[in-house]
Formats: sequence, C-alpha cells, structure tokens
Amino acid sequence: MKVAGRQYRTIWLEDDGWSVGIIDQTLLPHSFEVCRLTTVEDAARAIATMQVRGAPLIGATAAYGLCLALRADPSGSSLERAGQQLIATRPTAVNLRWAVAYMIEALRDPKVTSLGDGERVAAAYDLAAKLCDEDVAINQAIGTNGMRLIEMARSAKSDNAQPVQILTHCNAGWLATVDCGTALAPIYQAHDAGIAVHVWVDETRPRNQGFSLTAWELQQHGVPFTVITDNAGGLLMQRGAVDLCITGTDRTTAGGDVCNKIGTYLKALAAHDNGIPFYVALPSPTIDWTLHDGGAIPIEERDPGEVTHVSGRDEAGQLRRVALVSEGSPAANHAFDITPARLVTALVTERGVCAASREGLLGLFPERRDDVQEA
Repeated sequence: MKVAGRQYRTIWLEDDGWSVGIIDQTLLPHSFEVCRLTTVEDAARAIATMQVRGAPLIGATAAYGLCLALRADPSGSSLERAGQQLIATRPTAVNLRWAVAYMIEALRDPKVTSLGDGERVAAAYDLAAKLCDEDVAINQAIGTNGMRLIEMARSAKSDNAQPVQILTHCNAGWLATVDCGTALAPIYQAHDAGIAVHVWVDETRPRNQGFSLTAWELQQHGVPFTVITDNAGGLLMQRGAVDLCITGTDRTTAGGDVCNKIGTYLKALAAHDNGIPFYVALPSPTIDWTLHDGGAIPIEERDPGEVTHVSGRDEAGQLRRVALVSEGSPAANHAFDITPARLVTALVTERGVCAASREGLLGLFPERRDDVQEA
C-alpha cells in the first residue's frame, strides 16, 4: 500500500538489516509515525499495546520478535522464553501462537541447531521474511477470490453503474496484515478493476479501529466510504443500503464459528434477518483446527479505560484523552465475540470460497483432516 506516494508494508527490516520497523497504529489517523523494535520486549510491547494489531500482523511481529531474541541470546532456552513471552501478550488471535510454533519448530531442526550462532540467527530472519511474504501472497489470493463475490453482487443489481454497497467491521485491511488485507483485499481489487464500490465503515468501539484505521486506509487508496456509528448497520440493512457484509477474523474454528472484534455477532444477526450475505475473509493460519466450538475460544478482556475514555484531536489540533463516563463508573471491555457458523454465508480463503462448516473447510484443506477433532 502507498502512504503519501511511498510504498509501505506494515512491518519491515530497517537499513541496519536486523532491527524491525513498524507503523505505530495507536497514533492513526492523526499522525503517521514509524517505530523501531530492537528487542523481544519491544515486540511484545508493540503487540500488547496494539501498536501492531490484526491477527496476521501480530503473527509476523512475533516471528521477528523471536529473531531479536536470538540475536541477543542464540541459545535454545532463549528461544523458548521468547516464545512464551510473545504468546502471553494476546490470547485470542491464533496466528500469534501459530507463528511462534512455526518459527520454533523450524529453528529446532538439527540442520539449524548445528549452525553457528550467527548463521542460526540469519536462518531465523530468513524464516520470518518468508512468513511475511507468504502472508502477502495469501492475502492477494483472498482478494481475488473475494472479488468474485463483489462481482456477483454487482451482477444482481438492476443498475450495474450503482456501487456495490459493502459493510465491514473493525479493520481487516492492509494495517491488519503484512500487506493487502483480508476483508479489505477484495474491496481494493474490485476498486482497482473499475468496479464501483462504496464501503460503510462503522466506528468499532471501544478502540474505533473502523474510524481510525479502516477509513484512513480507504481514503489513502481512494475507495469511496462513509463512516457510521456501530449501531447504524442494522438500519442500513433494513433500508436496502447494504448489498453484502465482509469482515475479518482473529480465529475461526474447524466447524466454521468465527471469533472477531466485539460487535461482529450483532452485524451477522442483522444481516441474517435481512437476507444479506455475511462473508468472512481469513488466511488459513487463522483457522484453529483443534477447536470445533467457538465457545471454547478464550476472549481477551482489555483495560476498561478503553471503554471509559477516548482519544482524539481537538479544535486546536492537539491530541487529547477525555473521559466519557462519570468518575468511578465500572466498565467491562470484552475485545471479541463469537459469530456461529450458521450466520456466516461463506468463508473466503486463499484456496477459494467455502461453506462455514467442517466439510466446507476440509474441502479446501483436505490435508488437515487428521488435525480436526470430531464435533
């Protein structure tokens, strides 16, 4: 993606060849700033504080966090400690655990452990770079497969010149991945192919990733959009102003249940009630093949201050954090919810589109059959 004419990924190696650059997403949309990670502690803090967020990008950051840990101490015990430290940062997104396991398994290979310290560290960096490149390729394929659904929606309209109206929730775009995005990848590809699209971007309380990230991304790319409150989606669906919904996911079970940002379930219910397709875009590392029931997914509970306070720019251009509730008001901050498979029209993966079911997923990923537990 381009920002002010310059091409960016969301994570990269700096010119020194070892430290890691990221975009500080906590400052968007008011300020675009990059940060440099030099230790595994930096990587863990970036994940925990949501300087990086989105399941695929969290995984990529963890992979480079392991590289930074090995650079400081190339021992096997250092690798294990760093893996545990990174996994502990956020419990819901399965990509984090997947990326750490992917890296550790590869770095435990005797061919790697027999290398000298410097070569082992170099091997870790190569693995992390490969993981990032694979994420980009996966998301490009998701974009291609999902764009067909947008083309179907356009074909169903009486006037093809009218834009396809798409509602999304949270941010599942370029900023949530290494590049391209998951739920936004089909939208970008459709827009670039000349298909008229318009995106309803809801705020996504309490951290407002829709307002601060999705809207900013779409504006950078030139995609038409309108920001709305979280609870406006149902009314828009009732009035025929939404042709389809598409979201991302932080973890999807082998049975097709979807865990995504809090509020996703309510969007799916409204879409179901109004006969509107509800699609979920996901890279295969986001599938938890060991779980069938979404109720078993741990739901992250974050700082209640994210609910009771909000940050923004005042009329003088200064960033301020202000309270929204009376002092001492108790608050709860559940970061995700579960959308049952029965409410999901289809899953969009890098291998194609399938039903949100065990059979649908295994039809695209038959090699995972032995990993799937019976319901």
